[in-house]
Amino acid sequence: MASVLSVDVGVATHIGRVREVNEDAFFAGQRVFAVADGMGGHAAGDVASRTALQVLGELDTAHISQEALRVQIRRANDAVVNYGLSHREAAGLGTTIAGIALLQAASPPHWAVFSVGDSRVYLLDHGVFRQLTIDHSEVEELVADGVISRSEARHHPSRHIITRAIGEQPAPALDVMLIPAMLGQRWLITSDGLTSELDDGQIARHLDPGTPAKVAATHLVEVALAAGGRDNVAVIVIDVLDAEEAPDADVGPTRPRSLQVEGAS
Repeated sequence: MASVLSVDVGVATHIGRVREVNEDAFFAGQRVFAVADGMGGHAAGDVASRTALQVLGELDTAHISQEALRVQIRRANDAVVNYGLSHREAAGLGTTIAGIALLQAASPPHWAVFSVGDSRVYLLDHGVFRQLTIDHSEVEELVADGVISRSEARHHPSRHIITRAIGEQPAPALDVMLIPAMLGQRWLITSDGLTSELDDGQIARHLDPGTPAKVAATHLVEVALAAGGRDNVAVIVIDVLDAEEAPDADVGPTRPRSLQVEGAS
């Protein structure tokens, strides 16, 4: 039997207190939600993030499967690479990307959690807050090898050096994991402008499940700015609700979206 879920979405982004260009971008569709953090500065990091998300966003109105997701990410990679090839001043541009996509053929229904780079996807479910993506970065490799601790990684001089990005040749491998779609889930997708300022415990404390998604997203960005705001920051908060629990507001990208989900509970 089909259940109707309402996905309440809140988005927020800010240039930060140091940067001159906001290279972070987000896409919040009906079934695809993602954040991208561009690299390249004035050489068009903002173009890289927007381009990648524009291509990925085409999947939102198509049939979504794991293979379709991988194909679309490769197309996004090609689009960023081709921009760099045709704009000499933008050579070397790239972007991270991380997000979730609702698989339409999966039974029971699942979210595909995907990432390239060090933007992250978190899940708050029944009081448990956890990071689902793995950073593709030099410091993550150092942590995995036991060279530095998790707390040391947050202040390490190489913390912003990533090992995988959209805009590479050949196209980077895409990490994908599947999570069952369940009522009560609160998803957080964010660039490192948030995670560089706050550790996971601090993020969890500010991700109060009792607040609307838009309020939570805006609050997280404000907290990141108060903690220093040394980078651009972009945040998407997604609540999986029963359709009858959906808020009445219909304001731009924060409006509730109704999804037909088979067997969701």
